[in-house]
Amino acid sequence: MSSSFFNSKPLFASAFFILLLSSVFVHAQDRATEQGEAQITDPNQECSPYYYASVSNALGNFPAIWQPATIVASDSAAQAKYQSIIGQIPNIQPKGTQPASLMGDFSGYIYPNGDPDCWWTDTKCTTPKLAGLSPDITSLPEPDTLGYAFDDGPNCSHNAFYDYLQENNQKATMFYIGSNVMDWPLEAQRGLADGHEVCVHTWSHHYMTSLTNEQVFAEFYYTLQAIKLVVGVTPTCWRPPFGDVDDRVRAFAHAFGLRTIVWQYDSNDWREGINGITPADVDGNYAALIAMAQSGTYSTAGTTMLTHELNNFTMSEAVRFLDQLKSAFKYLVPIGVALNQTQPYVETGYSLPSFAQYISGTTTVSGGSGASSTSSSSTGAAPSGAGQSSSTGGSGSGQKTTGGSLGIPSAFAGAGVLTATAILASNAINFLPF
Repeated sequence: MSSSFFNSKPLFASAFFILLLSSVFVHAQDRATEQGEAQITDPNQECSPYYYASVSNALGNFPAIWQPATIVASDSAAQAKYQSIIGQIPNIQPKGTQPASLMGDFSGYIYPNGDPDCWWTDTKCTTPKLAGLSPDITSLPEPDTLGYAFDDGPNCSHNAFYDYLQENNQKATMFYIGSNVMDWPLEAQRGLADGHEVCVHTWSHHYMTSLTNEQVFAEFYYTLQAIKLVVGVTPTCWRPPFGDVDDRVRAFAHAFGLRTIVWQYDSNDWREGINGITPADVDGNYAALIAMAQSGTYSTAGTTMLTHELNNFTMSEAVRFLDQLKSAFKYLVPIGVALNQTQPYVETGYSLPSFAQYISGTTTVSGGSGASSTSSSSTGAAPSGAGQSSSTGGSGSGQKTTGGSLGIPSAFAGAGVLTATAILASNAINFLPF
């Protein structure tokens, strides 16, 4: 989507009027608060646009949704922040050539032998070569423990999935995309309200090592700004899309105070329907992890698994296998809990339980109100970003009919899938976002 699309005042006015009428005449539910939005059970309605003032009023302060981020020309604070950290960034050139490299096509790019940049995509390197950087988080110190986490949220139709997690008093780490947060602010607020750990998954979900220094900076900076604006907290953790990270990107993350979290085991749930990958294949990946846990593979250290809040299929798989994972592992906990990171955000007043607290039944200490819950022991304050104003229209994030227990909007039925980012970005056009 070009910036000129969003700069068209007549189109903006028309879209806004349509959205306003839609919210007044079509949707009777409360779509101005997280609690109201969480009560919607029809996924078509969940994924219909709504107006949220604090996001709409701030659009000029953010890059274009779903495009590789750059520093907004008028953003003097971002410019100053960039200048303050650029001296800490190693002189490592972007990988490949845009636009192909944005989607992971590094053909023609010659990378030196010896992996000088600790480039995960090439060698799965997780121990940086650059001094002062911590190793990427892949395993967990607690035995027989699975770090329970989901990428690519907030998904517009996630209420049934989040309800299921609440009913089972199960918390997770949610890696949120900045563009999705701007598209679906009330859904983003639910992550914190339900007591999940909210982390960064970049602004536009492209291969981070392909980006220029300014783009890498902006992908972090504006995602943090979006989460702060909408949810009210500033995360201290992130996961690179596709695992694509090197020491240059890690240095930027470090400058923002973000721990880099990758994974050990890939469910490949997002690949269902791509290049012949079937639901049975994904089932087999879950089953293989369960078998390893049952055989004692993780008896000395826990592990992490890549799964997604991406579409009906990936969320349905999570629901289908939750009980089996709980039976195979002694503990399923958010990654921050497994690491005893009890202060997950820059702001005070939002805490995660320690590992010992969580496994003893205290799954939320503070920062989650449990207001969306149908059955929860959560306590604490509601997110400070909740209910500040009333949102923009969401664009959706790649739902596709694949069966399972969770519904999706019919508008997405049969949607083609090329890559995870293509799903997310292409469906951003299905609804007028603003």
